[in-house]
Amino acid sequence: MSGEKLNVVFVFADQWRYQALGFSGDPNAKTPCLDRLAAEGIHFTHALSGHPVCCPARASLLTGQQPLTHGVFLNDLPLRPKGTTLGEAFKRAGYRTGYIGKWHVDGQGRSNYIPPERRLGFEFWRAQECTHDYNRSPYFTETGEARVWDGYDAAAQTREAQRFMRERASGDPFLLVLSWGPPHNPYETAPQRFRALHDPARIQLRPNVPAALAETARNELAGYYAHGSALDAYVGELRGTLRECGIADRTLFVFWSDHGDMLHSQGQRRKQRPWDESVRVPLLLDCPALFGRQARAVDALIDTPDLAPTLLDLAGLAVPDTMQGRSYAPYLLKGAPAPAEAVLLGCPSPFGEFLRKDGAKEYRGVRTRRHTYVKTHDGAWLLYDNARDPYQMNNLAGRLEAAGLQAELERALQGLLDRDGDRFEPGQAYIDRWGYKPDANGTMPYA
Repeated sequence: MSGEKLNVVFVFADQWRYQALGFSGDPNAKTPCLDRLAAEGIHFTHALSGHPVCCPARASLLTGQQPLTHGVFLNDLPLRPKGTTLGEAFKRAGYRTGYIGKWHVDGQGRSNYIPPERRLGFEFWRAQECTHDYNRSPYFTETGEARVWDGYDAAAQTREAQRFMRERASGDPFLLVLSWGPPHNPYETAPQRFRALHDPARIQLRPNVPAALAETARNELAGYYAHGSALDAYVGELRGTLRECGIADRTLFVFWSDHGDMLHSQGQRRKQRPWDESVRVPLLLDCPALFGRQARAVDALIDTPDLAPTLLDLAGLAVPDTMQGRSYAPYLLKGAPAPAEAVLLGCPSPFGEFLRKDGAKEYRGVRTRRHTYVKTHDGAWLLYDNARDPYQMNNLAGRLEAAGLQAELERALQGLLDRDGDRFEPGQAYIDRWGYKPDANGTMPYA
C-alpha cells in the first residue's frame, strides 16, 4: 500500500437488528466472529437507523444526507444526488473503489443494468439493484456482463471481496463496500449447516412478542439467526484475509446494518417502525493504526447520515459540505464531545409492509440514550423510558406523570426538525413535491 492512507472495508447486512447478536446479549445468536470484533474494536451501543427502511437508509449512507434532502424517502426511488457521494469522495482522493452486492438506490427496476454514470463513484462493480433470492442471485459486472452468484450469494460475494482485497493489497488504497442481502426475509434460505444451528423450539422470544405469535416468531427467528450465523462466519473470513495480506492494521473495517426487523415484537413485522427492534443497528469499527488495540464500547448516538462523513474524516479526507451528517472522528480519536444527544426518527410516508389501511401513519420522533418519543399528526404516539423499560412495553405518552418529560422531548424533537428544515408535512405533500407516482400501497412500482 503506497503512502499512509488507510484502506476501508465497509460491510453491511440488510435488516439485522442490534438485539440479534451475541455481543448485545441475545441468547439465541451464534456470532463468535462479530463478538470478537466487538471485543477488539469500537462498539457503538446506540447506533440508529433514523429512517429505518432500505432505500432511504442506503441513500443516506451514500450521500450523508437525510431522506427529505436526497429525496429517497420511499423504496425503489432513483437517487440522483446533488453533492459529492461517499464513493466519489474516495475516488477523487486516489482510492480504488469497489461495490459488491445489493445496491437498491437506482430506481430503474430491480433487475436492470446500472450504467457507470449511476454508480456514484464505484469502479469495480459486482452488484444488482435488489434481489432476495439468495440462492439464485443475479448481478452485473462493471462491463455489463450478467452473471449469477454461485450458491448462497453472501458466501460468493464474500469470496469476491476476498479476491478484491488480495489483488489490491500492495497497491493504492481502496474503499470496498460489501452489501449482503440477508438476514432480510425470506428467513428460511440460509445454507443447511447454519440452519442446523438454530432449532425453532429452543428460540427464546423477547418479552414483547405476543403469545399468539410465538410459534410463527420462533420459526422465522430460527431462519433469521441462521442467516446471521452465516454472515458472522463470512466476517471472520474477511478479517482473516486482511491479516493474510498483511493489511489488517491499516484497514478500517466497519460492520453495520441498514435497519432492523421487528420479527413480531410489539406484534409488528419488518421495518419502518420507530421501536428499537427496527431502529437500533449494530455498528462496529476496527483499525489498530487509528484506535490502537484497546476495545471500547461507546454509547454515543450516531445516525445513518453520520457514517459517510465519519469514514471520510477517519481516512483523512475532506468531508463534502453537502453532507448533513456529522463526523465522529474527533469523538473517537481525540475525545471530543459526541456530536449528537438525540437522533431524529422519521417516516415521511408509510408504504409497502407499513400500510395505511392497517393504521400506519407518518411520524417523527426522537431517540436519546434513554428515551424514545414519537408523534404523528394526531399528536403524541409513543413515549418510553428505555432504561426502565428496555422492551418498550409501557407507553407513557399522554400520561400526567410523564407530562414534563414529554414536553422536554417535544422540544428536542422540534429542534431536530428545525435543524433539517423538516416541517412534518403529510406524506402526499412530499410525494407531490418530488413528482413521484406510487401505487395504492404507497410503493413505487418496480420491475
